[in-house]
This record gives sequence, structure tokens and C-alpha cells, in this order.
Amino acid sequence: MIADAKQVLTAFTTKIPTTILGPERVRYIIEHINELQVEQKMLLLNLMNDILGMMIERQASDIEIGGFGAQNFVWMRIFGKKERVKDLPQFSEDEASTLIISLLNKTQCEMLLSERNLDFSYSFKYDKVQAVVRFRADAYFDLDSVALNMRYIQARIRPIESLEFHPFAIKMMSHNYIKFGLSLITGITGSGKSATLDAIIDYHNDSDPCHIVVIASPVEFVHKSRASIIKHREVGRDVTSFKDGVIQSLRQDPDIIVIGEMRDPETILSALEVTDTGHKVFSTLHTSSATESIDRIVAEIHPTEQERVRNRLADVLISVVSQKLIPSLDGKRVLAKEVLIVTPSVKAAIKNNNTSEIYMMINQGAPQGMITMEQDLLRLYAERKISKENAVSYANNKTRILQLMKG
Repeated sequence: MIADAKQVLTAFTTKIPTTILGPERVRYIIEHINELQVEQKMLLLNLMNDILGMMIERQASDIEIGGFGAQNFVWMRIFGKKERVKDLPQFSEDEASTLIISLLNKTQCEMLLSERNLDFSYSFKYDKVQAVVRFRADAYFDLDSVALNMRYIQARIRPIESLEFHPFAIKMMSHNYIKFGLSLITGITGSGKSATLDAIIDYHNDSDPCHIVVIASPVEFVHKSRASIIKHREVGRDVTSFKDGVIQSLRQDPDIIVIGEMRDPETILSALEVTDTGHKVFSTLHTSSATESIDRIVAEIHPTEQERVRNRLADVLISVVSQKLIPSLDGKRVLAKEVLIVTPSVKAAIKNNNTSEIYMMINQGAPQGMITMEQDLLRLYAERKISKENAVSYANNKTRILQLMKG
């Protein structure tokens, strides 16, 4: 089947006139891909599904296809390491572009051409597990050809207990305990933010009779309503933007609003506004520490508005979890996290723009469920889950982790 699909790709791409150059080759593929017969399109679809099935079997988190950088190979990230897949055929840039475009509908193709980027979700029934598997996908241009990253969305959610939060930290994130407020899950790309957010949603879904609205780009794990009713709104599919999704959610009688990412000033201000109205809000940021998260939110806002936003943030912020996935001694990865709970002292530090004081508050805040990244890395090292080198390498404060190791 793979050989047959490869023949379809080769035959189709050899018809692209040599006089068509650069990004116009992608436009040509989009305009002519419907010339393929239904059977040929199914071969391409099955090829992609087979590649993704191989990805699941090898426990890869991400896959890369297409673009100049791939050098005709399919690449997978397995336990943090990105490697060529040498037992799959090589695909030319045009062949990879065709394979990627075969996954998209007309509207998505138009968006890819106009925005040069497209976030979408993809799913298919995987026969080996007799279940539908889902992927988060991002198509983009790499030196005039289309490239694709796809991330596997785990079919099972980790129970929140397995994330090893302090019981008080879980209580602060619980809608049953506090009905309003903003909780942030932060970390770099690939640090497991979405998995933690899904664990929190699932925790509420077990016992909280509330309405949860999830606004994401794209929607990753699809939750089935149990104790909670959960609505999923995908940006670009069900709603035009995060900002619109947040504003519209106020007319949908929500208790909890989950914002996939606070990526621009408009979304940040909208999140603060709905939190002000008495809702519980969870969201993510691409930052590596709790203090950096607070500074980033304020810095995203126009200078004339920063003082007002700083005071507003201090009033509504409940908790910040900053996390990293650390290579473990067994060749896999393990979660390390920094947890900030907003106490009156932390609130005052935010309002007075003294965020540099917050680190020591976290350091001394264990009874309130707080822990610094360095303290958690030391715990993982003491439990022989990670190496000393990785504990130091992944620490935000190298001096502090070395001091902790010396006792």
C-alpha cells in the first residue's frame, strides 16, 4: 500500500510544469489535487494513517513531514529526541506538499495560502486499538514548500493525582473550593501543558456539576460530559478567535472557561474581564517560571494600561503552574513543576511591581502547596528519577539548584 501511494504522489507531482517555481508550486497542487481519483485520494489518506500508526507504536510525541529542512525524510520525536525514520520512503518536497494538502478541505487550503500557516486537528479510527485517535497539526511553509508537524494526543488522561500536586494546590484550582479566579499552566512548547490542563478538566468532570467551555486552537483531547457538561469550541472552526470565544462564552452560562492559550493582548484582557465577572478561568502561557508568567502578561499590554492590568491580575490570579518535561534515567521523561499560590503577600508583590520577591515566597511556601522548580528538580534527583546534569541543566536558577544539592 505504501508503495502504491508513493507511485500516486510521484505521478501527480511529475505533472507540475517546471516553469512553475517557488510557492506557486503549492498553489498548483491545491488547484489540481481534485484531479486525483477517489481511490488515489484514499491511498494517500491511508498512507498518512499508516505513518501515524507507526508513530503511535514507537511512542513518538511528534512527527515532521515535508519542507526543505526534512531533507525528504519523515522525522519523529521519541522520548524527546527528534530522529529520521529510515524505514519509510523518502518524499520529495512536492510529494510531501501533496500528501499534506490531501488532508485539507478547500477552506483550509485557502487559509494556508493566505496566512502561510494553518492549525487544525486530525483524527482517524486506528484498527489496532479499535478507537479513534487524534492529532494536533500545524501546516506551514518552509522555503516555499509545505511542512507539517503533528502531535499525538494521548487517548487517556493522566489522573490529577499522578501529577503530584500538593493537596492544597489542587484545592485552589478546584471550582468546588473557589468559584472564580485565573489559574495558569505555563511552560515551553512540548512541556505537557495541554496534558495538565486536560487532567484538571477531567478532575472537575468527575464530581463537579458545572458547565465547562473549552476554547482551543485546535481542540486536542475531546472530553465526554460526565458530572460536568463540556463544550468544545475550536478557533477557526467553531469560533473566529480566542477573544471572540471568550466574549461569546459569557452568553453560554459557563462556570469554567478554558482558554487554550493567552497569545495576544486582546485575549489576555478578555480573560481578565471574564474572571472579573465571577468565572473560573484556566489558560496557558509559553513561559518557564511563575514570576516570568506574571511579568509576561503585564508586558504584553500597552504601557499606559500596565498599571491597571497589574492590579487587576493581582486581584484575580489564583495559581500558576510552570512545568518542564525532564529526560529521566529510564530513557523517558518525567514532569518537574513550579507551583505558585497567590497569597496576600504575593498579591501585594504583584500590585507593587515587586515580582522579584515572589521566588522567595514560593521557596518558603511549602505549607501552602508551593514549590520552586529547583526544589522539585532536587526531589526528582533525590528519588533517582533524573541525573544531576539534567537537574542543573533544566533549572531556572543554576546557582540555587547547586546550593540545594550541597545541602
